[in-house]
Amino acid sequence: MSRKRIPDKNEYKAIKLRVHQMVEVGFIEDGLSRSYDFVNLLAIALNLVAATMLTFDGLTQRFGGFLGAVEAVTVFFFMIDYFLRLWTSDLLYPGRGKAEACARYAFSFAGIVDLLSFLPYYLPVFFPAGAVAFRMFRVMRIFRLFRVNAYYDSLNVITEVIKAKRQQLLSSVFIIAVLMLASSLCMYSLEHPAQPDVFENAFSGIWWATSTLLTVGYGDIYPITPMGRLMGIVIAFLGVGIVAIPTGIISAGFVEQYTHMRETGPGGDGEGVSFIRFKLTDDDPWTGRAVGSLDIPGHVLVAAVQRGRKVLAPKKDLVLAAGDSIVLGAEGVEDEWDISLKELVLFHDHPFVGRELRDLDLSRQSFIVGIRRGASLLIPGPDTLLRENDVLILYTRKRIAEATTLEL
Repeated sequence: MSRKRIPDKNEYKAIKLRVHQMVEVGFIEDGLSRSYDFVNLLAIALNLVAATMLTFDGLTQRFGGFLGAVEAVTVFFFMIDYFLRLWTSDLLYPGRGKAEACARYAFSFAGIVDLLSFLPYYLPVFFPAGAVAFRMFRVMRIFRLFRVNAYYDSLNVITEVIKAKRQQLLSSVFIIAVLMLASSLCMYSLEHPAQPDVFENAFSGIWWATSTLLTVGYGDIYPITPMGRLMGIVIAFLGVGIVAIPTGIISAGFVEQYTHMRETGPGGDGEGVSFIRFKLTDDDPWTGRAVGSLDIPGHVLVAAVQRGRKVLAPKKDLVLAAGDSIVLGAEGVEDEWDISLKELVLFHDHPFVGRELRDLDLSRQSFIVGIRRGASLLIPGPDTLLRENDVLILYTRKRIAEATTLEL
């Protein structure tokens, strides 16, 4: 009888790491992870649609069985997802013990939402008396929509803005709370003699202050004395300005965040780090050498090495191989002069055709950085012979006839 093979420790770690990569938001290139992300989003959408449709009596009578099955399947998926995240929590919080990592995930906002998205569905099986209360907690499933933020950067901006402006927002909320309490005390002092049943104590005016400061009021509580009405007008004007404070803070945060994204993202015009990528061939001098042994300037760094479908960290002992794509980063510089790249096409009657580069009469303010010949890009040398239809790429301050400026 053959014995069942038990995975060793390294295989167990590899499986656990793969599960962790699957349940977390994956790279586009990772098919399994992206498929799991799609199933997760689909389960959230189907569950919310089924839960909403079950509140209509007509739909429940006609499609109750189908909607109930959809809810059961999606809730079961939520349960499996929760336990997978709990199992791999030590990879989500590296450097912490297994128990501490599980506790950090279980008591985080995402962990509590994940737990309440499936637990109330099964609790009535064990505690039938509390079925009504447990059903109320099913509303927590809607908070799983916050996981959509992880998939879309445009939605994630909201979270980033609130985090960045949390101190200012807390300050504005504190100011509003103080103003509400002060308004309630003032209105109690002015209206209590005339309306003792309405403004019974200092806290009786909290509802009035809230509806006046934050909305247009409901009319159930209002001042009747001249001084009370005058105070109500003043508080209403103050409310317009006070409530506008958090609105302005959030609006400014959105402007700052999108400006930062535009400057640092693709096509950004900010003064940051510029990146280029090129692929090594067998003849390149860097092929077969370690990253730490490369002779590159100090302000230039190797940002990443892409080998096949993997992106490798550019450690000093990493040996480069033919076919690797190297990503170099360098700080941007601000030119003191108006220097730009220009393209010059050599037609058959151009005086440069048939001459070597050393023989060209170029200005000191211009030099050739590249020659495009058909589908190839040549590195210019003193003995490079120019041909008809070559395209010269010049780095120059000078105006050159028939040359076009390159858009970078």
